[in-house]
Amino acid sequence: MRAWIAWFSRALIRRETCSSRAILAFSDGLHEPGGRSKSASKIPGFEGPHAAFTTVSGPCDHEWDPTLERKSARRGPVMTRFANADRIGSMIDGLDRFTATPGQGTTRATFSAEFRQGSDYLRERMQEAGLIVREDAVGNLFGRIEGRDPTLAPIIVGSHFDSVPHGGKFDGPAGVIAGIEAAFLFQEQGLIPARPIEIIAMIEEEGARFGGGLMASRLLTGKLDTATLVDIHDGDGVSFLDALRDYGLDPERVQEAVLEPGSVHAFLELHIEQGPVLEAHGEDVAIIDRIVGQTEIDVTIRGRAGHAGTTPMTARHDALAGAVSILSQLPDLARDIGHEAVLTVGKLKVKPGGSNVIPEEVEFTVDIRAPEEEVVRGLLDQTRAIVARAETQGYETEIAEQLYASPVLLSPEIHAVLSKHVVSLGLKSRSMVSGAGHDAMIMADFAPTGLIFVPSRGGISHAPEEWTDYDQLARGVDVVFRTLCEMSDARAQPSCRSAGATGSLRAGQSPLP
Repeated sequence: MRAWIAWFSRALIRRETCSSRAILAFSDGLHEPGGRSKSASKIPGFEGPHAAFTTVSGPCDHEWDPTLERKSARRGPVMTRFANADRIGSMIDGLDRFTATPGQGTTRATFSAEFRQGSDYLRERMQEAGLIVREDAVGNLFGRIEGRDPTLAPIIVGSHFDSVPHGGKFDGPAGVIAGIEAAFLFQEQGLIPARPIEIIAMIEEEGARFGGGLMASRLLTGKLDTATLVDIHDGDGVSFLDALRDYGLDPERVQEAVLEPGSVHAFLELHIEQGPVLEAHGEDVAIIDRIVGQTEIDVTIRGRAGHAGTTPMTARHDALAGAVSILSQLPDLARDIGHEAVLTVGKLKVKPGGSNVIPEEVEFTVDIRAPEEEVVRGLLDQTRAIVARAETQGYETEIAEQLYASPVLLSPEIHAVLSKHVVSLGLKSRSMVSGAGHDAMIMADFAPTGLIFVPSRGGISHAPEEWTDYDQLARGVDVVFRTLCEMSDARAQPSCRSAGATGSLRAGQSPLP
């Protein structure tokens, strides 16, 4: 009892004596006591009612204390002050049960049976964390922590839970589960944010079923016109709207998924790096300052089918031969242009597909990425020109643009807040440009956005061998949690400040970050 009283006294003293901290608020948000608002600065490139940041007084922001390291039964002492690595691992493994290819990596296509099972699993975890859960009109799952002022625009944190075929269990789910773990911490530590926080699990980021990718964020922000969904089909000819109906949702209501401008205060995403840099340098996290531009096109080459044995070589219009001539030229385009540009042909389909039939039609994708938009556009123009030259050889060609996303500068203000908490937690980090396109790149044009990476073992991703240690993921969650506390001005409920109320606090640790 004396130990408990001593801890409670120290917690009150620490809370009352800390002078101030910078909290993130927008123009419709928080003010100093007495109603005074501080001067605000615009976020570059962002317009709207939530576009200004304000510095105000608030509860203490403690420095990292190495004596408060969480101990993991699996790996010994690690620098995780708040997040529960065992619970994170349990959720990652639990979601990964829902795959169409057990033992051969994660395959969870949007609107598949495995996708519905995964959504139900995430719903259950969200409810356990005390969230108010809803599914929107296109299958995105939201879990809400209500704010002290429910009328304020929410902070959204999360990622996607679809996968590539035979992929890994961390790409996407790591970010969703990071948000759910942060919600568990809010629940356990009795924290109530000033504004709502919503955890989101998004559909079809990979584009593995319906092409294009980043579909959820493009729908949410209005960048993908819902009227065009009728024309989107998967590789088996199933339309997006029919798949949505089979999933149990009403295609007539898809417009309801589109968010109103100004309805999101900020967006945060945690993601695995999918590259080797953090592991190679022994670093815990990376804070992303910008994301490369990206475009994806579908190319169709049409020739003429014929018998493989009776059609002379001089009389053939072999669509695959035409496609190969094009494909052989594309990698050199990226090599020659430089500027960190990359070009990938990742999908190819030959029709009619008989071993003794001359190919009549070939479809393939071209993915182009580069940090500068002029480089992306230059490569796209060169690719179009090479495809067009095939028409002089008797082929018909068609190009359909599935995705175009300009390079994105993420919010420097949120970058600064994330970086501050990395330092306070004693973590090793770096700023980085993301070569992968994430939902954050679409959300950044809609609301101030932050993105944090955690290490990928061996840099491997989109493969069954994809791996991030749960302790490493927990360190990233610590940064997300503390950032959410600051951005939402989270306050502890008086009745939940004791260790006895949650069983999760250690002696000498404040329930607030």
